[in-house]
Amino acid sequence: MTDQGKINRAGAKPASLFERADATFGLGPLHGAPKVPAVPPVAESLRRAPAPVAAPAYAPQPVAAAPQAAPAPAPEAPRAVRFSGPHAAIDRDHLRDAGLIVPEDPVTGLLEEFRIIKRELLADARAGASGRSRRILVCSPHPGEGKTYCATNLAIALAAERDIEVLLIDADVVKPSVSRRLRIETTRGLMDTLAEPAIQPESVVISTDIEGLFVLPAGTATARDAEYLASARTGEVLERLTQGAPNRIVIFDTPPALAASAAAELAQHVGQALLVVRADETSRAALEDAQQLLSACADIKLLLNAARYSPSGRSFGTYGARG
Repeated sequence: MTDQGKINRAGAKPASLFERADATFGLGPLHGAPKVPAVPPVAESLRRAPAPVAAPAYAPQPVAAAPQAAPAPAPEAPRAVRFSGPHAAIDRDHLRDAGLIVPEDPVTGLLEEFRIIKRELLADARAGASGRSRRILVCSPHPGEGKTYCATNLAIALAAERDIEVLLIDADVVKPSVSRRLRIETTRGLMDTLAEPAIQPESVVISTDIEGLFVLPAGTATARDAEYLASARTGEVLERLTQGAPNRIVIFDTPPALAASAAAELAQHVGQALLVVRADETSRAALEDAQQLLSACADIKLLLNAARYSPSGRSFGTYGARG
């Protein structure tokens, strides 16, 4: 074995295996080295370009996004209907003779009593989430307990509030009393709008010369009044009279609860009920029966009428008076 480390390669020819092979087989410079074809230079841009990727046999076409529909405009809030019925002047002297509140007269004990009543009713009306809380039914168990008297005074007292409209509806078709107490001549009214859908209720509402007070008379009585009140038309009429009018209060004067079915039917459409009982006359059994008939209304309040004794000794109408 040749010791490669001791060979003096300086000046040795041939000094390597490759050089010896070249001398033996004639691959040296006498015979010429094999020529390798020159490779053309590669452009700089091609050198840096990424290797092409084979396209798939099937390329899914991009799906165009479906055009989005424009948002629907927000529905407009319903507007309150304007009462367009006839106008009536209220006889102030007749109000005094009937023991009713007269708007222009000095403050009386009667007015103060109904101011207290209306404050509680207004508080609940404004706190209610729906328009029903602004509909107040005034009823009594039996006739002669003062329901119409209280409903009329309450409507006049409420009309004195600023920016409030009060619609007093006479729903006692059998014995209508509101128009008689106010001396208003009537033709058509509530029952006509229920019987004839073509009659718009606002067209028969009577405006008065008491600011903020309007009256819807009972209308023409028929043998089917109870069925009309129980129909879906009643809800439509009441909704039309109150929708879009947050400052409109509706007072219903209904027949006695134990004498006719109208009060029980209308109790389904109101948010508050004022049950008028006469002191020392209305029995507890009658009161409980009337309350049961009005149970469709969740908020029933009790109003004691014609009370002659006040446990607190309270007396209105004398504050500031001097002898």
